[in-house]
Amino acid sequence: MKQINRRSFLFQTTKAAGAAFALSQLPSQLFAAAAGSNMPIGFQSWTVKDKLGKDFPGTLKMMADMGYKMIEMCSPKGYAQIGFGTFAAMKTADIKKTINDAGLTCPSCHFGSAEFAEDKIDETIQFAQELGLTQMICSTFWLPKTATLDDYKASADKLNKAAVKIKTAGIQTGFHNHEFEFAQLGGQLIYDALMSKFDADLVKMQFQTEVINLGYKAADYFKKYPGRFVSSHLSDWTTDKKEVPVGQGVIDWKEFFAAAKTGGVKNFFVEMELDKFKDSAAYIHAM
Repeated sequence: MKQINRRSFLFQTTKAAGAAFALSQLPSQLFAAAAGSNMPIGFQSWTVKDKLGKDFPGTLKMMADMGYKMIEMCSPKGYAQIGFGTFAAMKTADIKKTINDAGLTCPSCHFGSAEFAEDKIDETIQFAQELGLTQMICSTFWLPKTATLDDYKASADKLNKAAVKIKTAGIQTGFHNHEFEFAQLGGQLIYDALMSKFDADLVKMQFQTEVINLGYKAADYFKKYPGRFVSSHLSDWTTDKKEVPVGQGVIDWKEFFAAAKTGGVKNFFVEMELDKFKDSAAYIHAM
């Protein structure tokens, strides 16, 4: 081992301390930006399902090369007839290995509401555990247009019941909104009615930013319901409701990410058309 004398030791120690002091004087915004550049962002598989079905490992690598670290899958059984039939024929272990081999993780997956039914939930949980999920998201209840507010509340109660088993398995249940949860029924916003019925611990929300087109901001809901969210789908839109890469539309993303901490959001999944993924990842990492 190389010997060091006392004078050299004191010099090096003083130099290191000075450097540390200098760093501490840098604006906090710089540290925030550095932290943001390492933010693990994911993508939702729905908009690229056709490419995934044709070339699963190649498409995953393409997304990883853009800067994505996570994929949110859709249930192979629940979505078999709408684009995910290829994966229904694969062993769950092979799906997981292919994702991991591309340098990605899969913490979350969308399931159809029927997969949370009492006679299906055990099978659904088993798949989730084999895939290594930490979050199981109900993609919505898909109730008919004639559904009443009581119908929505009854569905929320059923999801609460399934979520008890899911929590016992060590997984968080979530609920994903579409635009139709931001409609009025019986003088109340459906989304707010669901928030009042979901068990705040058992069922967390996955907020879809697309409802900015209806005048609803994700940041407002993160603040209104602190700690009630687990993830969010990211997309950006112009004033005339055209989809654009994140950072090129009307959403205030600095406000969004700041409020997301209040909301308790753990994961962010970009959900856009393929040609917008690259610029979206670049913008988020540059924040």
